[in-house]
Amino acid sequence: MTSGAMAPLAVSIGEPSGIGPDVALQAFAARHELGLPIFFMLADPAMLSSRTKSLGLDIVLSEIGQPEGAGGVFPTALPVLPLSARHRDEPGRIAPENAAGTIEAIERGVDFALTGAASALVTAPIDKKALYDAGFRHPGHTEFIAELAARRTGHPSRPVMLLTGPELSCVPVTIHIPIADVPRALSKELIVETARITDADYRARLGVERPRLAISGLNPHAGEKGVIGREDEEIIRPAVEALRSEGIDAFGPLPADTMFHPEARERYDVALCMYHDQALIPAKTLAFDQTVNCTLGLPLIRTSPDHGTASDIAGTGKARPQSFVAALRLAARMAAGAPASPSGS
Repeated sequence: MTSGAMAPLAVSIGEPSGIGPDVALQAFAARHELGLPIFFMLADPAMLSSRTKSLGLDIVLSEIGQPEGAGGVFPTALPVLPLSARHRDEPGRIAPENAAGTIEAIERGVDFALTGAASALVTAPIDKKALYDAGFRHPGHTEFIAELAARRTGHPSRPVMLLTGPELSCVPVTIHIPIADVPRALSKELIVETARITDADYRARLGVERPRLAISGLNPHAGEKGVIGREDEEIIRPAVEALRSEGIDAFGPLPADTMFHPEARERYDVALCMYHDQALIPAKTLAFDQTVNCTLGLPLIRTSPDHGTASDIAGTGKARPQSFVAALRLAARMAAGAPASPSGS
């Protein structure tokens, strides 16, 4: 890496039996025509070499000892920083014995991103059940990264999920909980905290000087002034008023059925939605292959393709790398602090 150049991106391998290795290898194979930023893989080189052959890709792998070695080899070879744990290359077969390497890749990627050896961490999808079967005790990928960051820095963080694509960016205020639990989980404080984190990262990392936050309602028609549920008037509207009093450009609650059409989307930079599917359905409908999962609120930059392990097609060449490519581009733009569309398109 030359003086003043941005550090490379770290890519954690994720679940090796899934398509994480596939999309990373496919993206690297097209790096020149796509103009991709420099990245290196935290992976088992033997497993990646085997998967390269399965996919029929003409790729050279080059082992590196430190992230700074990535730039020198990236034009001609995929830099791979070897894990101490080994991975089997068995596409489609979830094996708990692979969990140690998957966890190690995440841990080392977080360390590199926090120290500046890597400018950001791009995470390939994991299989939570495989990790649970091996003794993993964290709710999920994001929570694990947040805990690692808190452990390394001594400061807790509250991660916020951002789903961002070329036409729409959404933040779900509540995430992986049953629909029946959403009204009880919502609070003015939760909405305000989520919006503050979103506003701060949009300013600091996405180059948006004054982000416009559209806040959805919970009930049909945003409650019809209390006729269809009280949450919109008693929880969401006071949260919006509190945000505006702090100088945050938030508005709502908005009826969710009218806030995602093209004209409506022009009026905001990001939509804060009250539950998982209210955010993810429009985001994935508009740009299924180009949406990126970005974690806000962390002391490091973390992006991820917005898809699962898709183990049923791993190793077949059927995986599409567009979301992984978008995750790389977004991570690089956030690291550079460049004003840009969050989607990186």
